[in-house]
Amino acid sequence: SALTPPFQSSDASVLFSYRLNTLLAGMNPFYFHAVNVILHCLVTLVLMYTCDKAVFKDCRLAFVTALFFAVHPIHTEAVTGIVGRADVLACLLFLLAFLSYNRSVDQLYVGEHFPPTASPFFLLLSLFLGTCAMLVKETGVTVFGVCLVYDFFSLSCNGLKRRNGDLHQKPSPSASLQAPLAGRENGKHRVAPRGSWSSCHLPSPTKQRSSGLSVPSRAIWAIHSYLTANNNQNFLDTARPFLKRAALVISYVILVLYFRLWIMGGSMPMFSEQDNPASFSPYLLTRFLTYSYLLAFNAWLLLAPITLCYDWQVGSIPLVESVWDARNLATVFLVLVMTLLSLHCLAAFKKLEHKEVLVGLLFLVFPFIPASNLFFRVGFVVAERVLYMPSMGYCILFVHGLKKLSTWLNKWRITVLTFFALLLLLFSWKTVKQNEIWLSRESLF
Repeated sequence: SALTPPFQSSDASVLFSYRLNTLLAGMNPFYFHAVNVILHCLVTLVLMYTCDKAVFKDCRLAFVTALFFAVHPIHTEAVTGIVGRADVLACLLFLLAFLSYNRSVDQLYVGEHFPPTASPFFLLLSLFLGTCAMLVKETGVTVFGVCLVYDFFSLSCNGLKRRNGDLHQKPSPSASLQAPLAGRENGKHRVAPRGSWSSCHLPSPTKQRSSGLSVPSRAIWAIHSYLTANNNQNFLDTARPFLKRAALVISYVILVLYFRLWIMGGSMPMFSEQDNPASFSPYLLTRFLTYSYLLAFNAWLLLAPITLCYDWQVGSIPLVESVWDARNLATVFLVLVMTLLSLHCLAAFKKLEHKEVLVGLLFLVFPFIPASNLFFRVGFVVAERVLYMPSMGYCILFVHGLKKLSTWLNKWRITVLTFFALLLLLFSWKTVKQNEIWLSRESLF
């Protein structure tokens, strides 16, 4: 019931799970599919836990994100196709590595420096899980980049506020009475995890001066005030704990990538022109425009999975050979949206507003980089299975936008939630119909 036998998968590291399937249940395809569905359920649960701990402050939003992720039709190829197990398993290891890294950092720390590494065990566990994710699927290695960027942007908030003098205020009598309740350890205050996030939202003159500016202006203001801080020369000293973690992770990534190339014989896989026609085009402009449009095309598949296909190779998507091609408008629109989201993250850098946008962008962009033809040639034009991991970021951004929309349209909140419920039903129906297509070779063709 799969297009090809599972043992023809290009991801050799996932063969162990196939071998285990064969030993326990023979070659019955039902059990191969059952394992894929179970893994998808596990990914959904771990994503909900991740959103609750590291993204949203409301467990209900984490549940809605996981529910939206569970029924998205773009996951059909990865879950229904037996060889798609590599993407699902790599996504599970990706999330576990991310959670382990966060667990290794002392998020209760409030001091003069960036939070130190509280648990070397969980840091090493994160490196191990990230390596397993890479051996299952190459895109799994991007979890290390996600961890480092999240570490810097989320945990540097206290240090940045402290350099601007927001936390050098005299404690009130009530605060001094509450201090023993928080406890001390080696002279460093420790507070509750939720309080550590809320401590980044203290009002400041900078915030008052920049509150009336637009998003791009606030981004520029945040960068300017950071670079002109009086104690900026002490950044290397205050950021030493983070820099140690970053040096360890980067060195380890270079080592495992070298190992990955070594087991591949020191060369990248060879593909034909029918696998990826744009990469064989002799014109640089054609390659650039086509690759850029394919990014917008993949984004459209996440937004509106109306037309799905198991094979987008050869001429299924014609090359973009001219700047006057109307499809370039989709590329421009995508660049505009991603630029605004990035500026939003920079504008909220100092007070860490809307972590949802930061984590959503990280989960959306980083796992898709290996499939973008940016660093090396890939063997497909569009592959829906590679969108399994980036779809986590899309779901986070979607639910965050839904929350903002329901807040703005307070009188129409019931209508917004009703449309979202209808969208869930529509996606569920599309997933069921798409699974029917994957029943046989004939229905696929």
